[in-house]
Amino acid sequence: MPETAFVYRTYIRTTPERLWRALTEPAFTRRYWRLDLESDWRVGSTVTWHDGDVTIADPDQRVVEAEPHRRLAYTWHTFTPEWAAAHGFDDEQRTRWASERRTKVTFDIEPLGDIVKLTVVHDDFDPDSAILPMVSEGWPRILADIKTLLETGEILPTGP
Repeated sequence: MPETAFVYRTYIRTTPERLWRALTEPAFTRRYWRLDLESDWRVGSTVTWHDGDVTIADPDQRVVEAEPHRRLAYTWHTFTPEWAAAHGFDDEQRTRWASERRTKVTFDIEPLGDIVKLTVVHDDFDPDSAILPMVSEGWPRILADIKTLLETGEILPTGP
């Protein structure tokens, strides 16, 4: 049976409020993800991606769940030609990704004393998705940077 979801769990020495801010405030996302997410984070609101000089504003990029400090879910971004070019992907790759159905990422935040358990589920992938392997490689680094940023004030150094 083909995989249709990415699931990752980590434990962070932080508070649910601070983790929520890290997931939703551009001052945080810019540091660990190197992009800004713009939204009022209410169910039904759009999520606009500002990735360097590329802005991805699509009415189908929406918040689908929002319970501050507990749960956040939104549909994944649109693969535009500008985004692909900015990240070195050719049009054939971008076209394949754009042909797949829109996916969703969910962040579950659970307080556990002095720490928070963060579970990330990125799902709704097509069977044999070309996007799933890409996000499965990307999420662990992003989540490691969130954890490191919240625990130390820094992100991990970039690799060679």
